[in-house]
Amino acid sequence: MTNRFPPDPRIDEFIDGLPAWQQAICREVRALVNAADDDVQETIKRTDRPYFVLAGNICALQAAKDHINVFLYDGAIVPDPEGIITAGQANKTARTVAIHEGEKINAPALTAMFREIIANNRAGGWRKLKEGAVLVAIGAPARPSSQSPR
Repeated sequence: MTNRFPPDPRIDEFIDGLPAWQQAICREVRALVNAADDDVQETIKRTDRPYFVLAGNICALQAAKDHINVFLYDGAIVPDPEGIITAGQANKTARTVAIHEGEKINAPALTAMFREIIANNRAGGWRKLKEGAVLVAIGAPARPSSQSPR
């Protein structure tokens, strides 16, 4: 896929200010999330944190002393069959993948998670999906998202 939105130069500035090993991780994660869908956009939120968005947040990057955190938004409802999530299991919506110096990124697993998050965002996000799951769980028919409640 070729992303149709230009890269955000502020993310280049963020990455360029990191040690070389962190730069490499951030560039690889950036390439993976941008390759997950042509409509992914880059931005800076919370003053200095790189975010990748499409119909909602997909992920954000944060540099720590000995690793890079990839915050997965709505990661709580995304399958993790490869076990790459390292933190946030108690969080209702976000999960974290910490990548340390010398670690290889599980690109197929991370890309699959990005695509799942994007699909969930396009379907209305975790709140809408959770609402539908609750309705189905209690036996009420789930209404299509295009219908309003009566």
